[in-house]
Amino acid sequence: MTRHHILIIAGTRPEVIKMAPVIRELERRAERFAPTLVTTGQHREMLAQVMASFGLKPQIDLELMEPAQSLARLTSRALVALSDLFKERHPDAVLIQGDTTTAMAAALAAFYQGICIGHVEAGLRSFNRRSPFPEEMNRRIAGCAADLHFAPTERARRHLLNEGVAAGSVFVTGNTIVDALNSLTLDDRFEDEQLGQINFSKRRVLLVTAHRRESFGEPLRAICRALAAIVRQFDDVEMIYPVHLNPEVSGLVHAELGDIRRIHLIAPIAYSDLLRVLQRCHLVLTDSGGIQEEAPSFHKPVLVLREVTERQELVEANAGRLVGTDTSRILEETSRLLSDNEAYTAMSRVENPFGDGHAAERIAQILDDHL
Repeated sequence: MTRHHILIIAGTRPEVIKMAPVIRELERRAERFAPTLVTTGQHREMLAQVMASFGLKPQIDLELMEPAQSLARLTSRALVALSDLFKERHPDAVLIQGDTTTAMAAALAAFYQGICIGHVEAGLRSFNRRSPFPEEMNRRIAGCAADLHFAPTERARRHLLNEGVAAGSVFVTGNTIVDALNSLTLDDRFEDEQLGQINFSKRRVLLVTAHRRESFGEPLRAICRALAAIVRQFDDVEMIYPVHLNPEVSGLVHAELGDIRRIHLIAPIAYSDLLRVLQRCHLVLTDSGGIQEEAPSFHKPVLVLREVTERQELVEANAGRLVGTDTSRILEETSRLLSDNEAYTAMSRVENPFGDGHAAERIAQILDDHL
């Protein structure tokens, strides 16, 4: 029986989280698949941390990360390195995930060599090429190159069909992040000692993540002003803010919030700890795509720190609201959820609209049928 040689490409923490269930499912079907995990190192420190959570190790690490690397340089180096790898390995298919520079470069490299491309989490669209930047353009380019489009929702499928993608190549699978959540067993002990010192039972703890490239500078500063105002207004509120390692983010955030009591600025945390915080927190303020998908599984309302979201299902289900980066709007919407129990309860009762935990199984079966 023929085994399909599959290269799974990942460069960032979210890619690993969402590809981990797919890797495990391909490994379970060892008589049919020979998967190889390839990392570009786009998020060097954060990659190792999240891989440990899933017990993964890359078979190939291209080690492309450089300090203060521009998008153009990362893209060009990734395109060359991945092209060389594909020529050497001759895979039957390449799997990419989402909208990163790694995913886009891998799609182009595979397309140039006529290799089958499977795009996990295909079809997300904000319809604004500059927001999120560069992700919106990355996923559109990847979508043009892909042969198999694994759409997480019916909305994502419709986006692809409206762009002229053949219906027979688009499959609604659910989002693999739900699979990832279900695959981890969480105990009560935090790996990060700082988190273990926070009193979740007596404080309303808000989880904050903000790191989008389009928010660099004044928008991120406005977010920080809102966070400071929230803790001043509500004396029972504390915040946990795992700060992204990008100097454009960490430098500004620490300058604005470093001396404010009850705002805990910490280094990026293990994925299992992030889920423990989601279990215990009161609500979430984020510009992260993944957390928009994870929080509904824990019935935590989400305030999205962006002007647009490609995950409209969250807003339509009333599990989240778009609040942008305006200081007064963030303060207003957060205050509403902290003061209005009825509004909070309505958002916290929603079931996760992004999947049922079987996306990886569907992807593996579709891939097998196609190959």
